[in-house]
Amino acid sequence: MARIAGVDLPRNKRGIISLTYVFGVGPTLAGEILDRAEVAHDTKVADWTDENIRIISNLITNEYKVEGDLRTEIQMNIKRLMDIGCYRGLRHRKGLPLRGQRTQTNARTRKGKRKTVANKKKVTK
Repeated sequence: MARIAGVDLPRNKRGIISLTYVFGVGPTLAGEILDRAEVAHDTKVADWTDENIRIISNLITNEYKVEGDLRTEIQMNIKRLMDIGCYRGLRHRKGLPLRGQRTQTNARTRKGKRKTVANKKKVTK
């Protein structure tokens, strides 16, 4: 079992795919890492040698910000936006979309489940 940056990589998948299980490593970066480690992209993780795993692990931990450090940095960036009170920070605080999407309809992912508002009842005589 290859364990890189605290993540167990799936053994039966190609290296370029399994590296994307690490938070902060996408397909492009995974290919770049495998090129630098001189490992074929199509080689499955089960076929990697201990030396390959060590090289890839060292590359990821020393040169890239992944997993916990990256999550912390993202949360700090969001907190900074909220503290300075900029538009994006206010949208984060209110839980609304940040990038100009419409909110009258849609935006359910950001706003959450619908909150139904009842009508006022008419007074009968």
